Amino acid sequence: MFKLSHRDQSGSPARPPTGGVIALLLAGGRAWLVAVGVIGLGASAWAAAPVAPAVGSQPGLIYTNEFVARVPWSIHVLKIDRAQADLTLFSAHAKDKVLAVSLVADQARAVPREIGRALGGVNGDFYVRDSPIFVGDPRGLQIVNGELISGPDTVCVWLDTNGNPQLDEVKSGFTITWPGGRKIPFGLNQRREARMAVLYTPTLGGPTRTKGGCELTLEKSGAGPWLPLQAGQTYRARVGNISTNGNSLIMSTTAMILSLGPELVDGLAEVSPGAVLEISTATTPDLQGVKTAIGGGPALVKDGKPFLLMSPPAGLGNDYSQRSKYERHPRSSVGWSPTHIYLVTVDGRQPGLSVGMKLAELADYFVKLGCTDAMNFDGGKSAQMWYSGKIVNSPCQGVDTVANSLLVIRKPERLSAADVRPAKAY
Repeated sequence: MFKLSHRDQSGSPARPPTGGVIALLLAGGRAWLVAVGVIGLGASAWAAAPVAPAVGSQPGLIYTNEFVARVPWSIHVLKIDRAQADLTLFSAHAKDKVLAVSLVADQARAVPREIGRALGGVNGDFYVRDSPIFVGDPRGLQIVNGELISGPDTVCVWLDTNGNPQLDEVKSGFTITWPGGRKIPFGLNQRREARMAVLYTPTLGGPTRTKGGCELTLEKSGAGPWLPLQAGQTYRARVGNISTNGNSLIMSTTAMILSLGPELVDGLAEVSPGAVLEISTATTPDLQGVKTAIGGGPALVKDGKPFLLMSPPAGLGNDYSQRSKYERHPRSSVGWSPTHIYLVTVDGRQPGLSVGMKLAELADYFVKLGCTDAMNFDGGKSAQMWYSGKIVNSPCQGVDTVANSLLVIRKPERLSAADVRPAKAY
């Protein structure tokens, strides 16, 4: 098993050797120590942590653990060759439901066989932790095997229809068109507030967890597209049951529930069972046909321009989500160059092993890797890298559950991207 700390024969913690620049490359079933270039650190010393030999070969995929003794940093990198046609990325979520958490390993093992086999990955987006009834809800966009399970809220990474990674802020154009033509925006599979409309799909898992308002059961109307919900589509839905009690249960895998907050209902015209609504899942940029997408943020590198601020701007205040950008913490992230995609996890909060990185330090690391674009994921105790069947980094509070992950997948032989259709459950 991979270990980032060990004891020498005297029983004292052993420190990595100093001097020189060393990285561990795992490929072809063997472990190699090789010299690599210093990345933005002048004369800093690098050393490899002790590791058991790699298990099996991974064509197109290399795992490295780089140790920067002076700071110290322990940096874990999965390097994916973009020319390797049978490798792709897959956005996974816990337990086939929006509101769940699980181990990255369990998410990797649950990848459908028709999609392929997970080789490695990192934890994904920030998610709801402080609301017991909505734990696991991703903060931003997530598309799993073509199914839209969470709406956009911030910067996202996705694979376009040609399989190329993209990074941008995605804006929601999700709207419900009411009989008579009035349009209202809606959220997707999230906590509904008093003045909100939220659409709940069967992938939510369980009831809507709402109170009051008005909830409409929606069924397919006509011959157009229907579930699983996808981005960039227009759906026609017929109103079935109407409830004013809240907390409705989706009774069928072919039905959805539109929940209207009590302060929103008063301003809407009444609808009756049998009425037809129109649902748009438009986004800017247009994500029609996208099968893999995941939120995060902020962008570390965008079009070659890195996040540069090492210190917080004046007047930032005590907002942790903003202040933490300029502090050293464990981090997980994704980035790419013209030739490779990189999944990177930096250990942190462990003096003597790794102190973590500021966002600007992580951005600089991606630039030195040659990346033109990179995005931050959830960090802290969530920062974990899974490779070859196990967590290979040193999570600051031990291996923990997370809502979602970004995995590198080896596709089955003779299976092209066009052969993989959206599934009802992922």
